[in-house]
Amino acid sequence: MALLTLDDLSPGQEFRAGPITVTRDELVAFAREYDPQPFHLDEAAAEHSFVGRLIGSGWQTAALGMRLLAEGLISHSTSMGSPGITALRWLRPVLPGDSLSAAIRVEEVRPSRSKPDRGMARLVMTLSDRRGEAVMTQDFAVLFARAGVTPAPRPVTLAQEGGPVAEPDDAVPLPYLAEAEIGATRDLGAHRFAAEDIVAFAQAYDPQIFHLDAEAARATHFGALCASGWQTAAVWMKRLNATFARDMALTARSGPVPQLGPSPGFKDLQWLRPVYAGDTLRYASRLVDKRASASRPGWGIATHHNTAQNQHGEAVFAFTGSVFWQWDRPSA
Repeated sequence: MALLTLDDLSPGQEFRAGPITVTRDELVAFAREYDPQPFHLDEAAAEHSFVGRLIGSGWQTAALGMRLLAEGLISHSTSMGSPGITALRWLRPVLPGDSLSAAIRVEEVRPSRSKPDRGMARLVMTLSDRRGEAVMTQDFAVLFARAGVTPAPRPVTLAQEGGPVAEPDDAVPLPYLAEAEIGATRDLGAHRFAAEDIVAFAQAYDPQIFHLDAEAARATHFGALCASGWQTAAVWMKRLNATFARDMALTARSGPVPQLGPSPGFKDLQWLRPVYAGDTLRYASRLVDKRASASRPGWGIATHHNTAQNQHGEAVFAFTGSVFWQWDRPSA
């Protein structure tokens, strides 16, 4: 079967995929690796958290959305990857045993003016559970090659792969959100992307050839094996959790520790450059806004801008997210 090209897509087309069922073990395994918050790891601990029950990480939900997108469209197309996400909303938690299905609609198709071998399609995807209730919506773009052309591989010089990056030992007190300083930036440390980890993530969530097979990837426009954008994002969550764990441990020595809740979503996510096997990214998060929650007394919503740079100091990843954060110290 011929692959779908940009020229085969038009506004109004719809593609569907699923269902896939996610187990408790799969939810917990992802959380242990990328998002080890209590409400993703353990039922008993989750009962005393913001959400009150065990739920899947939102980043895993997004990765499962990628798996369904691949099933419904991407694996049958000339996809060249995504430059980013305009907006993503997590509407309902994904629970152990949930079955997820995806509906993907083409909103816009636009050939590139500067690169005639490709173009961009803007897509909207809704992920629904077995009850037909939407759990996530996503507005995003994907690049596709045009009919009859094969984009040339770019030249790539790969970094030498080494062992894991040493975990930092710095820590700062974690404030309640009411006391947090707008503009404060937290260095989240670094992560090296190993080839075997890139392939393992792609096999589970993003089975595009340039994420799966180093030899085949050299013939694609990326020119070498590169990480799924969703792995780049999941590693940001991994680094945030590792950093906040140190900050919480320090804070606990002198008083109560503010709780963090889930995220309702994010906007303006950009994958600016490929992340190749052997690359080391350094992540950072800056608080850009905060407000008390009108629906959850004692809680607030923090808005944060997040970035990652590779070993050359080049920006490769950025997005603006939000998260529930305990607003102030509970009264005795």
